[in-house]
Amino acid sequence: MHRPRRYDPERRERIVDAALRVVRRDGIGGLSHRTVAAEADVPLGSTTYHFGSLDELLVAALRKVNASFAGTLRARTAPDADGLARLLGEWLGGERGQVELEYELYLAALRRPALRPVAAEWAEEVTAALAPHTGRSTARALVALMDGIGLQVLLTGTPYDEEYAREMIARILHEGPKEQAGGLSEAPVRPTGT
Repeated sequence: MHRPRRYDPERRERIVDAALRVVRRDGIGGLSHRTVAAEADVPLGSTTYHFGSLDELLVAALRKVNASFAGTLRARTAPDADGLARLLGEWLGGERGQVELEYELYLAALRRPALRPVAAEWAEEVTAALAPHTGRSTARALVALMDGIGLQVLLTGTPYDEEYAREMIARILHEGPKEQAGGLSEAPVRPTGT
């Protein structure tokens, strides 16, 4: 006897959420249609129906996590060094597992070409959020700096240094030094013996 198909409009979204939980817990290496189906509590056929490949599923997952940072940035007032350093600190100071998940999906584009356009979309979205306030070239430099600081914090385990981030962001924005920066700049090194 043929059972009627159950109407479940949120199933696709539940599968993406389950994929994010699997990657967060087990890394991308632990991701399979089977592990996602078990995590989402759906039949295996549902995952392959909605996502023909794991890359399709990873694209959907990366798009979901990408939306949060750019959305937060758009909700802020015009960016300045204080605000951007604080935002970066809030993001990195949040739940570490979530930040690691976002970077793991983002960096998966190195080995999975299907993810590269989505990773580029994230950089473009953040650049577009900053560009009306800073200009496009400056926005791109800010994205590169904040990305680099985030990676260094995650990979080295060193605590986020908001004062350093503020000063480097201010340099890119051509803002004058702030009193609270406390002289973090290093004096230029002059060659000796010339």
